[in-house]
Amino acid sequence: MNCEVKAKDRIGTINPIFTCQPAGAQYASIGVKDCIGIVHGGQGCVMFVRLLISQHLKESFEIASSSVHEDGAVFGALDRVETAVDVLLSRYPHVKVVPIITTCSTEVIGDDVDGLITKLEEGLLAEKFADREVHLLPIHTPSFVGSMVSGYDVAVRDFVKKFARKGEPNGKINLITGWVNPGDVKELKHLLKEMDIEATVLFEIESFDSPLMPDGKAVSHGSTTVEDLQSTGSAIHTFALNRYEGAKAAQFLEKKLKVPSTIGPTPIGIRNTDALLRKLSAVTGKPIPESLVRERGIALDAIADVAHMFLADKKVAIYGNPDLVIGLAEFCLDLEMRPKLLLLGDDNSGYVDDPRIKALQDNVDYPMEIVTNADFWDLEDRVKNKGLELDLILGHSKGRFVSIDYNIPMVRVGFPTYDRAGIFRNPVVGYAGATWLAEQMANALFNDMEVKKNKEWLLNVW
Repeated sequence: MNCEVKAKDRIGTINPIFTCQPAGAQYASIGVKDCIGIVHGGQGCVMFVRLLISQHLKESFEIASSSVHEDGAVFGALDRVETAVDVLLSRYPHVKVVPIITTCSTEVIGDDVDGLITKLEEGLLAEKFADREVHLLPIHTPSFVGSMVSGYDVAVRDFVKKFARKGEPNGKINLITGWVNPGDVKELKHLLKEMDIEATVLFEIESFDSPLMPDGKAVSHGSTTVEDLQSTGSAIHTFALNRYEGAKAAQFLEKKLKVPSTIGPTPIGIRNTDALLRKLSAVTGKPIPESLVRERGIALDAIADVAHMFLADKKVAIYGNPDLVIGLAEFCLDLEMRPKLLLLGDDNSGYVDDPRIKALQDNVDYPMEIVTNADFWDLEDRVKNKGLELDLILGHSKGRFVSIDYNIPMVRVGFPTYDRAGIFRNPVVGYAGATWLAEQMANALFNDMEVKKNKEWLLNVW
């Protein structure tokens, strides 16, 4: 077998690719309008995650903490949540949705967040905030299992589970985007608009590409409303674009509210975008318009300009969220590139059964490694000690030091990206994303040719 899937062969982690489950729940929560999450744990469980998200999106936003200290870790800290809910609702009169996001410490000590929410609904909310619409929901994301990817998946499911209501069919689809950037949401909405398809987008973070206005109010927030979440139960179909970032919500809607669902494909590259549009057309009966056929042609032309001469046979390492990594690998293969190493940063046992990975195993005709529970030492060790030769690295900013130390060009993609300007504005998905990715990879290689004086003369004539 040319394509081998294996777990990291070491105990412990050296420079992790992912962070923990609560980070994923926090990223999901910022996509909901009039929502401020309370992270039930130590203050660092908010501070460091909020810093990551702010560095990535270059925006300010609001997440709260119950700020558990030593005494709470010993005796329980539910009183911290009661205080946090009271203070939060008193200070922010617009807030309607307050997810209580647990962490490793509060899960270990056994704080009964579900029971506390019942108590608050019958007490504090009924007595002090009776004139307010307030929704509390628990999101259980212990950090000692899973990763930020599974935390996002759990949170999306829990938001949908809390709010979805079955009603008369509303003629809309649900589009669960997965962990994407504002530019991706904009591109996905564009594809739907061109096909004249109405959709409830979960989660609507296009607004995180926020303006700086004269009034000085610079706090960003998502645009998915409570009403949007409620309407998901009345949709004609759910499309979850990512297998590991939203499929749980789609499966809940299908099982409990009889809303049929389609999981994937992650629309990275021409092939996967084509497949998504065909499925959208089949479900809704709406034809794929000539405008999208033209956009597809423009993307193909842009790819043809660089693929055969500059991208073909280039050896690539890719790391990050699994749906992104697999989608990028599929796109690279379509460009005749050679993904040599795929690093998935958690120990999800389901990766070996992923049909996309099985397809790679069946079709790749050269040695490729897919490493689960991987960290950045798995990348560095193969380059430094095991003779892995790479022409390009694709991944988020935390892997930049491997690129720097071993002089390998790199394209920033995924979360978090904080050492390049404006990455979050550019889509990875759709035909526009295919164009952007191909040209970014080509430009990274062009710069490398110039720096290393490697056939630099080609850039004068191509």
